[in-house]
Amino acid sequence: MLAVGGGETRKRVLLILVAGLVILAGCGGADGSANGGNAHINERSGSLNGAIPDERVGTKPPAAKEFTGSGSVMKAARDAGCFLLRHIPVKNDKVVSMNGPAPEYEKEPPMFGPHVAPPHQQADGAYLVLPEERTTVAALDNGRMTIQYAPDLPEAKQLELKGLYDTMYGGTLFFPNNNMYYAVAATTWSNGLFCAGFEGAPTLDAIRAFGKATWGKYGDEPVEKFPVEGPTPADPEGPHAAGNH
Repeated sequence: MLAVGGGETRKRVLLILVAGLVILAGCGGADGSANGGNAHINERSGSLNGAIPDERVGTKPPAAKEFTGSGSVMKAARDAGCFLLRHIPVKNDKVVSMNGPAPEYEKEPPMFGPHVAPPHQQADGAYLVLPEERTTVAALDNGRMTIQYAPDLPEAKQLELKGLYDTMYGGTLFFPNNNMYYAVAATTWSNGLFCAGFEGAPTLDAIRAFGKATWGKYGDEPVEKFPVEGPTPADPEGPHAAGNH
């Protein structure tokens, strides 16, 4: 299990991580890791808002474990040592400006709350830093899903998560969160999966199950209001996947 440190430690680790990864991204390589495509940024779905794309090449995930039945998401979460929140009553659902003080949220990472209006919702994609939460919550309100991790999670494990994200990046955001006290979390509007540790394949399977159950189904706006590009958590091989447009 991951030993989760305090907020200041998280911030220092995040700054070191970002500095090192920005240098690596600038260097490029034979594997194409700096060719601009590995972050899967879809600017038709929102705005970058100054966030730094994550161009790292993820580790190919193992084959998914299939969960069936009405309790499949709960079973997947339990197997990974995570806890699940579903259909949480939405509070303080108001539109705020990009300017002004950062809103406060009932839970970190947030599943709902104050958010910006279009076109400022955070674009689908992978990022090296935590974007403004008012922008990621706006993405949730448009049916999106986030996959978040503690910045002090070892990079090998970050790349396992990035590899999973690479298989379900349509309508999905991936980034570190130095404000939360979990190793890994996934959120959709009014739903959350929270993991104290990263357990490898069971954690990846829990995120898969959560995505299939909740992606594109929650929020005040339909997910198709803004274009979805690439495989989605609900249907990695579906109509949005590469070659299926």
